Amino acid sequence: MRLPETTRPVRMRRVALAAPHDDLRTALATVAGAGVVQFDRPDENPAPGPAGQALRRLHADPHAAALAAATPDLEALERAGRADLIAGESELEEYAASAVRHGAVAALTGWSPEPELPALSERVAGHGAALVPLPTPRGVDPPTLLRPGGEIRGAFSTLVSTYGTVPYPDVDPTPLAGAAYVLMFGMMFGDAGHGLLLLVAAALLRAGLPRRSPTLRRAWPFVGAAGLASIAFGSLYGEFFGPTEVLPVLWVAPLEAPVRLLTAAVAVGAMLLAAAYGVAVVNRWREGGPRLAVYASSGVAGLALFLGLGALAGGLYLRSGPLVAAGAVITAAGLVLAAVGFHAEAGGGAAGAVQAGVELFDTVIRLGSNLFSFARLAAFGLTHAALGWLVWSGTTALVSAGWLAAVGGVVVFVAGNLLAFALEALVAGIQALRLEFYELFSRIFAGEGEPFRPWHLPLEDLEET
Repeated sequence: MRLPETTRPVRMRRVALAAPHDDLRTALATVAGAGVVQFDRPDENPAPGPAGQALRRLHADPHAAALAAATPDLEALERAGRADLIAGESELEEYAASAVRHGAVAALTGWSPEPELPALSERVAGHGAALVPLPTPRGVDPPTLLRPGGEIRGAFSTLVSTYGTVPYPDVDPTPLAGAAYVLMFGMMFGDAGHGLLLLVAAALLRAGLPRRSPTLRRAWPFVGAAGLASIAFGSLYGEFFGPTEVLPVLWVAPLEAPVRLLTAAVAVGAMLLAAAYGVAVVNRWREGGPRLAVYASSGVAGLALFLGLGALAGGLYLRSGPLVAAGAVITAAGLVLAAVGFHAEAGGGAAGAVQAGVELFDTVIRLGSNLFSFARLAAFGLTHAALGWLVWSGTTALVSAGWLAAVGGVVVFVAGNLLAFALEALVAGIQALRLEFYELFSRIFAGEGEPFRPWHLPLEDLEET
C-alpha cells in the first residue's frame, strides 16, 4: 500500500562507504561532519586504539566530542588536554576498526536519508571514497526519521516521540496526534478567558521568555493551538473567566446540560477511535501485508467490530430494524475475522481456540471501556465550569456587599481564576495525553521502530587554530 511521501517518515537507503585504506580516515571525518549517516554499530567492547588509550590516560570525560578535520598529533592533543578531540578520534578509530577490508579497500555499511545522498556522495568522492547504495536486507526495517515541518510540526511531533519511535513502514501520525490532542484539551479546558491567557503564554514563549528556559520556546505552537481550542470551546460554552455572561452560550452551558455534553464527548471519542483504526489498518498492511491488515485486532477486524457495535447500539437506540441488522452482520464479520487472527496467532488447535475466545472477549470489553473513557472529556469540562462558577459566585456575592467587600471580590476573582487556570491546565493536559496514548496510539502502533541516530561530530581545523 503506497503512501504519499508527506505521510510517512523520510525515505532511507542502505549505503556502504568504501575507501582506500589510506583515505578511510578522511572519508570518515567527512561523513562525521555531515551527520547524515548511521553506521552499523561496531563491537560493544572493542580494543582501544591509540586515541582510546590516550583518552583513558587523561581521565577526562568530555562534555561533547569533536573531530579534527585532518589526522591530528595525539601526543600534542594529550599535552593540551583536548579530551574532546581525542574522544572524537577514539570514535573514528572504533568505526575504522569495524570496517570490512578487502585488498586495498575498506567499507562500512549503514543508513542514510535518501535526499542527502547526492550531496554526501559528491563530498566523499573528493577524498577518494564512494558512497554506494545497497538493497535493503530482507526482514530489516530502516531506522526512522520523521519529516521536518517547521516549528509547528516539530512541536507536535513531541507527542509521538514521547510515546515511542514510529516504525519505518508506518504512517507518521503527527498531524492526527496534534489535532486530537488540541481538540480534547479544548473540550476539557473550555474557557475563552483562560484560552487568551494561553495565547499570551505562547506569545511570550515565542519571544524567548523566560530567557533561562530556551527549550520551552519550541513549545509555543503547542501552547498557542491549545489556547485557540480553549477559546473556541469557551465560546460554545459561554465561558469567559467563568459564567460571566460576557459571551453568549452558542451551544451548551456545561452545568445546565451535562448529559448533552457527555454524549458529545463519547461521540468525539468514537470519531477519534475510528480515525485511529483507519490509520492502524494502513499500518498493519504496510507491516505485514493484506493478511495482517484484515485479521489483526487493530486492523479491518477491529474496525469492523467497532463500526458494527456502533451501528448495533445506534439501531437499538433509534429502534431502526435495518440499522440493527446491518450492525449485527458487521459485528459478526468483525468477530469472525478477529477470532481467525487470534487462533492463528495462538498456534491453532484446541488450546488456540480457547485462547482466541479469551482474546475475543477481552477485545470487546476493552473496546467498550476505551470508548467510554472519552467521557472524561465531559467530566473535566464540567469540573472546569464548576470551578469557574464557584469563583464567579463568590465574586458577585462580595461585590454586592459594599465597596470594601468588592475589593475582596476582585481578589477572589483574580486568585480564583489563576488557581483554576493552573489546576485545570495541568489536569486537562495530562488527561488528553492519557487518552492519546492509551486509546489512540495503542491501536495505531503494533510495535516500535528504531530512531535514526546519525554519527555526527563537529569538525575542527587545527591549522587555523
